[in-house]
Amino acid sequence: MRIYAILDVREADQMFISYIWVYLRWDNEHIQWDPDEFCGQKHILIPTKYLWMPDLTIEEMTEQDKATPSSHLNVGNHGWVEFRNDQVVVSTCKMEVYRFPFDIQSCNISFKSVMHSDNKLRLFYHTNNSELTEQSRQTIQTQYEWIFLNMTVHEKTVNHFGFNQTVIVYTISMKRRSVLYIANFLLPVLFFLCLDFASFLLSDTGGEKVGFKVTVLLAVTVMQLILNDILPPSSDKIPLIAIYCIGIFTLMLLSLLETILVMYLIDKDQKLIENPEDKHSPLPCCCTEIKKWICCASAAKDQSFPKEVRT
Repeated sequence: MRIYAILDVREADQMFISYIWVYLRWDNEHIQWDPDEFCGQKHILIPTKYLWMPDLTIEEMTEQDKATPSSHLNVGNHGWVEFRNDQVVVSTCKMEVYRFPFDIQSCNISFKSVMHSDNKLRLFYHTNNSELTEQSRQTIQTQYEWIFLNMTVHEKTVNHFGFNQTVIVYTISMKRRSVLYIANFLLPVLFFLCLDFASFLLSDTGGEKVGFKVTVLLAVTVMQLILNDILPPSSDKIPLIAIYCIGIFTLMLLSLLETILVMYLIDKDQKLIENPEDKHSPLPCCCTEIKKWICCASAAKDQSFPKEVRT
């Protein structure tokens, strides 16, 4: 097997879409001829409907390829039969997005027989992983937002229906291109935090500061909604990028609450200045406690107060 293209990777749906080339070869002991008796012809093409073919399927595939498979087999004079086919494979792939967008994903494409056991159909594969990787690198045409790293192959034996079957597993490893996510997501969120810090330079007397902070907070919320559409909801651990957004959102929320508290205190102070008779009005409970602490601290520093008061 070779991979021609990485068409799409859907993290939210845990889907991997690839375009692959499959090569099958088996021995048909009932076919044999002497090329000298047939004008030196060593190979012929025969429609697939006239010869037996192994009933192989891909375990992870969720959709059948809409394109028509190859319609002919290449038959050699010694009985070797070859089948070559290109197909689009839509398969499931469990993805680990904890380090998103600096993650490396590995998706499997597993071939096995539908009906036959190992006693009737044995599968063999090319064991040189470095050669498989190099061949795929030479033939791959598009990689979407991914960088193809390597392809390995191994076999395993399963027992699903009371008999053993050999499964050939191809593992495709790829690394995400993170530059666009850094430029379009990570840096803008960080810039929003810097804007929020810069708002401390604004005056607290007007309402523009609160409106500015709320606007920046809503912008970060929109970025979080975009991130929620990308990441799968079934992730085992919270991705680092989600923790990053939650941390920045928390800092900005605390900053907004601090601004609201300061504006409340300023407004309260202005009302006391404008209405002196309100100075003797009872304060809220929390403000009364703050006033007691301030008076005690002042008494402790002022030597004119009696000793029993300062202690």
